[in-house]
Amino acid sequence: MTLILRKSAARGRADFGWLDSRHSFSFGHYHDPSHMGFGPLRVINEDRVVPGGGFDTHPHNDMEILSYVLSGALAHKDSLGTGSTIRPGDVQRMSAGTGIRHSEFNASDSEPVHFLQIWILPERRGLAPGYEQKTFPSADKRGRLVLVAARDGREGALTIHREVDLFAALLTGGESIRHHLRSGRGAWVQLARGSVTLNGEKLDAGDGAAISTSGPIVLDRAQDAELLLFDMAM
Repeated sequence: MTLILRKSAARGRADFGWLDSRHSFSFGHYHDPSHMGFGPLRVINEDRVVPGGGFDTHPHNDMEILSYVLSGALAHKDSLGTGSTIRPGDVQRMSAGTGIRHSEFNASDSEPVHFLQIWILPERRGLAPGYEQKTFPSADKRGRLVLVAARDGREGALTIHREVDLFAALLTGGESIRHHLRSGRGAWVQLARGSVTLNGEKLDAGDGAAISTSGPIVLDRAQDAELLLFDMAM
């Protein structure tokens, strides 16, 4: 199995005072031709926003955008009329499609918000804009991979317009899980916090890894780990 590590310290960074953002792939002023994405996965930004800070209303189009909150609370408003607060355990999907405008702000005046923003290229351009949000309790993710987004929205997952299965898991105390990657698919593992061993390679918080050949994915020797696993048609 071919596995390429993307270490946390090698990521791009943008620090605007109110926002500290780490970019796994090229984004904004950070451009790295060797890290433009992986398969349909285009953006993984790890964002920390100070109390009262946030992103003013801005446009998107032709992108599937997922937000995964690690701590704190994120307030969302968009041109579809959606107003919501996203907290740990919640996953938000916004299909930008033909065009959508939205804002994201730290919902607290006293605590920072820490979240992952993920962009996935849609299967085609010109889709109708849409919004969806669901809660996936920590107890359900403990020691196992839980499907949180999928093309067909099966098993209670969010529906995304691309052949991507996104799983989340919480592992600790040396817990171990396995996932089989089928032929013709690739995987990306993003470790949000803690530590874990991926097929013999140590991952620490912020690290990612690309897997481009089929076979078993083994995650073990975990210590307080929270991770995302993308299983994608390539």
